[in-house]
Amino acid sequence: MSESESARVTSDTLLGGRVALQQPAAGYRVAIDPVLLAASVPASDGERALDVGCGVGAGALCLASRVNGLQVTGIEIERSFAQQAADNAALNGLEDRIDVLLGDFERPPPKLAPKSFDHVFANPPFFEQKSSQPPSSRARAQATVEGTGGLDAWLDFCTRMVRPGGSITIIHRPERLAQILGAFSLSRAGAVIVYPLWSHNPFGGARTKRAANRIIVQATAEHGGPLQLSGGMILHEADGKYTHAADRVLRGGSALPLSQDEEQEEEREEES
Repeated sequence: MSESESARVTSDTLLGGRVALQQPAAGYRVAIDPVLLAASVPASDGERALDVGCGVGAGALCLASRVNGLQVTGIEIERSFAQQAADNAALNGLEDRIDVLLGDFERPPPKLAPKSFDHVFANPPFFEQKSSQPPSSRARAQATVEGTGGLDAWLDFCTRMVRPGGSITIIHRPERLAQILGAFSLSRAGAVIVYPLWSHNPFGGARTKRAANRIIVQATAEHGGPLQLSGGMILHEADGKYTHAADRVLRGGSALPLSQDEEQEEEREEES
């Protein structure tokens, strides 16, 4: 992205207007992935969370907006994105609870101590370096194409940063699930939950039946437990509008419970 392109920004909102977001007008643009990711992090007041590759801060902003008293640190390698993330935190009055660090997670700044976060979350680049043509924009390439360490390097860093018993949550493509599960197994992260995100109803007939195009995967650091495959969430109705469940998260700012127990508990709270 040229200097003139990076200087042009748009003013947007997330969570039904609760979060203000300024981002580059050209190049990589925030979609719904970081919003869904942030909604799935099981954070509480007084805890610390780390957003790996925070971009312009969409995920960190959504999570801090939902969980009062949570401290969020973001690390971002692209200077323009890191500056925009810090500016967005100030724009939303969250500069005291969101700290953005410029740096490469493969050579992290000393301020990031291992096992010092209750929750770590990431929206890694989806495309492997060896099998993709990188975009002409350097910033967009860093956001969408893995670096030399690949996905394994992202997951290794996430599991090193989280305390024992803390959560690691990522959003990715379903075809990378085997690699994700293998990396969590090597790092002794267990009790894994796989939560598919379906664009449309997968059981709605031949015209609408399709595979999940995203998965959220969550693991607990240094914790045993069986793998849980959730039914996930359908994002769109047949007419293209968000489903009620998706709208509650994307516009209403609700948490996205991944486990069946959490989902049932939330349903009971809504009924009471």
